[in-house]
Amino acid sequence: MNNPQVPLAYNNISADMQAEIQHSFIMRVYGWMTAGLIITAMAALMTLSLPGLLEAILSNMLVFFGLIIAELVVVFVLTRAINNFSPALAGLIFAGYALLNGVTLSIVLLAYTETSVALTFGVTACTFGIMTLFGYTTQRDLTKLGSLLIMALLGFLIASIANLFFNNPILYWVITYVGILIFVGLVAYDTQKLKRMALMVSGDGLMQKASILGALALYLDFINLFLLLLRIFGRRR
Repeated sequence: MNNPQVPLAYNNISADMQAEIQHSFIMRVYGWMTAGLIITAMAALMTLSLPGLLEAILSNMLVFFGLIIAELVVVFVLTRAINNFSPALAGLIFAGYALLNGVTLSIVLLAYTETSVALTFGVTACTFGIMTLFGYTTQRDLTKLGSLLIMALLGFLIASIANLFFNNPILYWVITYVGILIFVGLVAYDTQKLKRMALMVSGDGLMQKASILGALALYLDFINLFLLLLRIFGRRR
């Protein structure tokens, strides 16, 4: 694996200290990601327990698509303008995104049994854990793989949108399995990228913002992997 380009301050400390910095940063990232998943789960359960809110979303497509657009806007703002925010505000925006995502996900979860949703979540968590451990410990440089995965992700998004119009069942399942491979790979790639990022930022404020961006990346990997696996393991009501 190529050595990451790090500030001179980090070049002057021991390998053990660098490993400690990376471990501390990754723990922050996982902490934020876990908090985001908990907020999403609570928001989804809350929405499912409020028939009025659920009916408003189901009966009015403008509300549903409005929520999706709001999520996209929040992700764009957070990733593009985080340097203009305080760490506390960045964390609040991330939490708000996780909450919005929970509301929209409640519509998807409504179609599946609780047991199959729980099973799929467990499979997703295990897969995510294995791949993030691989990304953190591997000595291979995953940069080239990441470039290929990002291009594949673009193709995945285009094919998914196209199939909304074609509604081809064969293409649906091809997209599903290809998408799973893409996001499994992205978990490992993003984890390694975050490990390197830990040595490129200094100062608690910058470290906090970087950990929130890292948490957002892994959160999106987890949620998308979960939704794709739900197509396979989910049992409809």
